[in-house]
Parts: sequence; C-alpha cells; structure tokens
Amino acid sequence: MAEWDIRKLQILRTLRERGTVTATAEALHMTPSAVSQQLANLADRLGVPLLEAHGRRVRLTDAARLVLTHAEAVFEQLERADAALAAYARGEAGEVRVGAFSTAVPALVVPAVRALREAHPGVTVRIREAEAAAAYDLLAAGDVDLALSLAAEAPSAADPRFTRVPLLTDPLDLALPPDHPLATAPAPTLTDLAAEPWIFGGSGPWSDITRRACETAGFSPHQGHSASGWTAILAMVEAGMGVALIPRMAAAPRTGVVMRDLGPAGPVRHVTAAVRRGGETGRAVTRVLEALREAAAAPGHPGGHPAPRS
Repeated sequence: MAEWDIRKLQILRTLRERGTVTATAEALHMTPSAVSQQLANLADRLGVPLLEAHGRRVRLTDAARLVLTHAEAVFEQLERADAALAAYARGEAGEVRVGAFSTAVPALVVPAVRALREAHPGVTVRIREAEAAAAYDLLAAGDVDLALSLAAEAPSAADPRFTRVPLLTDPLDLALPPDHPLATAPAPTLTDLAAEPWIFGGSGPWSDITRRACETAGFSPHQGHSASGWTAILAMVEAGMGVALIPRMAAAPRTGVVMRDLGPAGPVRHVTAAVRRGGETGRAVTRVLEALREAAAAPGHPGGHPAPRS
C-alpha cells in the first residue's frame, strides 16, 4: 500500500494551481529547492513519477493528476474536520450527556434542549433519567457529563470532585381533595393537617423531604399510603385517601386535586446541576448549563425562583 503524506499532497496540489515551483514555494512560504525535494520524496514513496520536464518548467504527470483526483476527497474531509473542530472549540458542537431526576426532565431539560436546537443546533444532549443521588454516581464514573439533582441529595459543596451550579428553588405545594375543608381556606398551613393521612414514598428523597417539612412544622406525618410516582399520589389525593406535598414543577394539572400555595415560609426543595471539577470550562457543557438556567428563569415556568448566579 502506498505511503500517503498529506503535507506533500498539499504541495503537489498547490503546484497544480500555481503552475511553477517558484510560485508554489512563495505561496507555501518555502524555498523552491524544498518544494522540489518534498515532491521527489512523495514520488519515491508512491512509486510513480509526479513531474516531467516541459521546456524550462515542469508539469504534472498523468499519475500526479490521478493522485490528486483521489486526494481531493481527503482534502474535503479534512476541511470538514477543521470546521467541526472549530465549531467544537466555540461551543457550537459537541455531545453532552445529562443525568437528571424524573421531574427535572420535562420541566428543565426538555425546554433546554428545545432552546439549544434553535440557538446551537450542533450541540447534542443525551438524557439519562436517574434518581437524584444516583446522578452523582454516574457523574463520578464518567457516564454522564452533567448531573441534575436535589441539593439535599448532592455531595457536599466541598467535595473536590464536582462543581455545583444552583438552578432553581422549587416550592412544595399542598395537594388536597376538592371537598377538603382546607381546599378553600384563606391560608392553610402544614400544621393544620397534622392529623391527616399523608401520601409519600416509603423511602428515598421524597420521603425524607416530606417528613422533614412536616417535622419542621411541628409534627411527624402519619403515612396513610406509600407511593413514589406523582401520578399515583395525585390519584389517591383525588380519591380523598389523604393529602400530599407536591413540588410545583412536578404538579401536572388535575381537575380533581386542589393545589394550595403554602406561602413564602412554606417548604421548598433546591435543584442543582453539577459537573466534574474543571468540566464547567467545556464549551458545549457551558451551552447546556446556560440553557438550563434560562429554562429555570423562563416566565411561566412551573417551578419556583431561579437560583442567583454565583
């Protein structure tokens, strides 16, 4: 198999375009002798003559023209590669793998992906749904490039492996059956519901969040039913089987459930993004983080307040 050399092929191509060795040398900032030497070396490597005398000048042989016909496809592909690398360096191209908990996918990640398609179509996002704590395991293992989780489930901000980026403060609203006495009360509180059966998961982050919110309000919630999916929880609330706390950005409209805002002093959860330390300097990752911040700050976002930029 012939030994191809891109640089020498470029010299041959320039000679075809400029016509003389001297003009080729000027265009490539070389000496004429260096041009002749490089082309002689290429001919030896390929095993065919590339130049022939034509009066006081040289011209390309049929073999040289054949070589350049095939080399053009290589040059075209290299141009494409240069353009792709330049776009990558500008943050206009690249793939970012995002691990996100379930409610963050429709509320934050999908709007961010839609915005990126418009503004930076060369940036591709691959989503992997993962529980809040598991997202950090995926990030540490290199299986995702960016993790979305709850701050309560995240490693310490002092963890040297990660850089954390606050995204959103999401209020927890009270879900009540429509005929509940507090469904139309002027300012319901968690304490008003201390004796009610509560619906939340048997373990995991949502169980911890519900228990912590109720205990902060001064009581330990009685778990009437256990469920981890919002659809199941809301269905049971609608049936009058109990009450629940629902994060605002997870609450899909449901005619048979009344959602009550617990006010500025009500419980919240904090949504945060994280990358491996140093990963925040990657241009494509930066684009995704910007899109997530914009999704969190968008008017009409179902969640609460976007976190301030650090």
